[in-house]
Amino acid sequence: MEQYMPEGHRIHTEENRRRMATPAALREAMLRGQILEARATVCDSAHNLIVPLPCMRGVIPREEGAIGIREGQTRDIALIARVNKPVCFVVEAVTVDEHGEPLAILSRRKVQERCRAEYLSFLRAGDIVPACVTHLESFGCFVDIGCGIPSLIPIDAISVSRISHPEDRFVVGQQIRVIFKGRDGEKILLSHKELLGTWEENAAQFSPGETVGGIIRSVEEYGIFVELAPNLAGLAEPHRTVRVGQHASVYIKAILPDRMKLKLVIVDVFDSDAPPALPQYFYTGDHITRWDYTPHRAVKRMVSEFS
Repeated sequence: MEQYMPEGHRIHTEENRRRMATPAALREAMLRGQILEARATVCDSAHNLIVPLPCMRGVIPREEGAIGIREGQTRDIALIARVNKPVCFVVEAVTVDEHGEPLAILSRRKVQERCRAEYLSFLRAGDIVPACVTHLESFGCFVDIGCGIPSLIPIDAISVSRISHPEDRFVVGQQIRVIFKGRDGEKILLSHKELLGTWEENAAQFSPGETVGGIIRSVEEYGIFVELAPNLAGLAEPHRTVRVGQHASVYIKAILPDRMKLKLVIVDVFDSDAPPALPQYFYTGDHITRWDYTPHRAVKRMVSEFS
């Protein structure tokens, strides 16, 4: 649902600005329960978020900063990490501070509770939804699945081609698409690799005899695995000076669908600080029930079922 998009989606919209332009407009937004966004500039010593609004100062009290803070299920780092970033909220009250200045009391927690109840609770396994990358750890990519509610894409669910760290694939702030797999208690389970195409869809972009770009993903005694696309890698002969993460130009000797293999020859390798390429989504629908990565004639199968 549009109103439950990841944080940052509405902050620059004309309606959002208009709802906070004057005290009267802000009070009307409060009465209507409208979701607004602004940038948190400070997390004070009590872990309240200070959110300047166009018409007055706003504050999100610590326990209203996120689902689970009140119960001790969410750590305060979730609040500290929002400084200098957009936060969504509803207005709880318009009052005055100790200096007699107007003050808006805001709640981000209530927006997240609404998001869970009215959006996330209705998701079915296989639904494809927008998300925003919030931070990257060695074990996976954390995303905002709606209104600042976090979820994890495990590193092995990011792509078929193996990566050493999610930063090989994503950057913080990137808008991506994810597949809802289900729930484990309050945790939302996600995947991503199924959107990046099957082996045949990826291999169709290349032809034997071409020299193309790639990234070194694994160095083994028997050869070098070179990624040509996030869901496609091939094997090149051993090379003495190659390191994981280097970019390469490779000659395609053969494409073998039956064995799901690409035979490559490394022409050149070099270091590069280029950011990860934007993902190419082969599947653009909003729901998927089954994904079969492997060609029909291949013996080994890689299948994802969503039910």
